[in-house]
Amino acid sequence: MNQRTSLAIVLSRRNYGEADRILTVMTPDHGKVRLIAKGVRRPKSKLAGGIELLSENQLSYIAGKSELATLTSSRVERQFMRVTEDIDRTMYAYDVLKCIASITEDDAGEEYYELLRTTLSELNNTQLPLAVVSVWFDLAILNLTGHQPNLQTDTNGDPLDIRTTYVFSYDDMSFAPSPVGTDGAALVKFLRLAIASKDAHLLAKVVGLEELLPQAKNLAATMRKHVLRV
Repeated sequence: MNQRTSLAIVLSRRNYGEADRILTVMTPDHGKVRLIAKGVRRPKSKLAGGIELLSENQLSYIAGKSELATLTSSRVERQFMRVTEDIDRTMYAYDVLKCIASITEDDAGEEYYELLRTTLSELNNTQLPLAVVSVWFDLAILNLTGHQPNLQTDTNGDPLDIRTTYVFSYDDMSFAPSPVGTDGAALVKFLRLAIASKDAHLLAKVVGLEELLPQAKNLAATMRKHVLRV
């Protein structure tokens, strides 16, 4: 019997049979794990409280020969409940869960778990603008998957120039010089800072944030969808 205990964040869950649920969770030590929570939909189930979405849980399970491990115990360690106070934050949090679930392999490394936990924590901080968190996550997941945009040279291989305006080429994942471009030095600096930051807090302190944020948010989101298809 292969008994394991790990922190876990639920990526998705679906009803199965009369009282069970199938879960997909991300863990720091064992990657992405699929579990069956038997009888969890019964009113007095002891497993129900520790498999909620938007929470970090301590799970114990038995990993067998089949694809599905069997959940044996669950306990909530931390809830990100402030996320649900705002519908836009809630929808973006679900989008993050879907993204992580879609792009990761079963043996995903701890860095994916840490990114997911940090993002949910940032979304839970209602003092941080949602758009700031979304820019940070979209660029972080691109960086983690090896699709970081080129913020050093343009499509011609020349260093980016503060006197030049650009448009972003999603196929090249870099900026292309353009006399009618609207992307400039301030945006490039903001994107560089986002990629270098371990969380979204520093981005919220950038001077001129209100002007930069709509453009940066649209650019980062489009990059993610173009490259990762999710």
